[in-house]
Amino acid sequence: MEIIGTIADKHRLLSLPQPFHPLISVVRVADVRAVDDPIWQRFALNFYCIALKRNVKSKMQYGQQRYDHDKGILTFIAPKQVLSLNGPPVYETGEDAGYALFFNAEFLHDHPLASKIRTYGFFSYMTSEALHLSEKEEKCIGEIFLKIEEELQQSDQHSKDVILAQIELILSYSKRYYERQFISRKTVSHAILTKIEQLMNDYFDGKEALNNGIPTVEYLAVRLNLSPHYFSDVLRSLTGESALHHIQEKLVDKAKEYLSVTDLTVSEIAYKLGFKHPQSLSKLFRRKTNISPLVFRRNLITLTRTKPTG
Repeated sequence: MEIIGTIADKHRLLSLPQPFHPLISVVRVADVRAVDDPIWQRFALNFYCIALKRNVKSKMQYGQQRYDHDKGILTFIAPKQVLSLNGPPVYETGEDAGYALFFNAEFLHDHPLASKIRTYGFFSYMTSEALHLSEKEEKCIGEIFLKIEEELQQSDQHSKDVILAQIELILSYSKRYYERQFISRKTVSHAILTKIEQLMNDYFDGKEALNNGIPTVEYLAVRLNLSPHYFSDVLRSLTGESALHHIQEKLVDKAKEYLSVTDLTVSEIAYKLGFKHPQSLSKLFRRKTNISPLVFRRNLITLTRTKPTG
């Protein structure tokens, strides 16, 4: 794998003039003429990239996912993410082809955004989870790119603060637009909930939990062909709860099932569900239900015995 270390190196690979600033640049996609270089097969950037692109002809791969950039989308790439293309990127010409913003983490130094940027999960999304913008949203984001470009060209003592504010504005809008996307694609999003339920049922009903332990957020995301961050954000948007919460709720539900219909001990149930230590199940069960597994079973037995018969 090759690392594109500097923004100047990226400009060279895209046949662009040297950037005005070594740590940040705005590129007009229409001006890009990518060189034919083996680096495109597998590479990573040493800096952040936010790109608004339209009608891109090449297919990008992130992890095991491929995405055809044939519509206006917004993508986010963090430093060191491994990417690959099926050849040099080829873009449509014209003023509406889009923009790309490159900026080094060093440019954020001594600004609150330096730490805050790590909270934006979409920098860890796959390219197949790109943000699809409405025409109005696209116009809004495009204007911010142009504002950053303008500040880079005139550059005075206030420019850096203005640019950082504009980057933060892009990220804030993108967070809002992603939440809109989760809602507007309810059919897809709710299908994820159904798949999660089936996936966890299969996991616990078979021997995977016994052999591999409690399923992780990463495990479920991979099985659903989603990135962990996107998976978690979709769930939180739909239900208000985290992916970890859903796993824990399922563990407690399965524990209740075994306590109700089997004679398995709490320890046996714990190992069957993937816990390494029985007390871990008891602790989780008590936290979620306010009673211990044994008390739950005892109450259930008492209720059954006192239930009137017809």
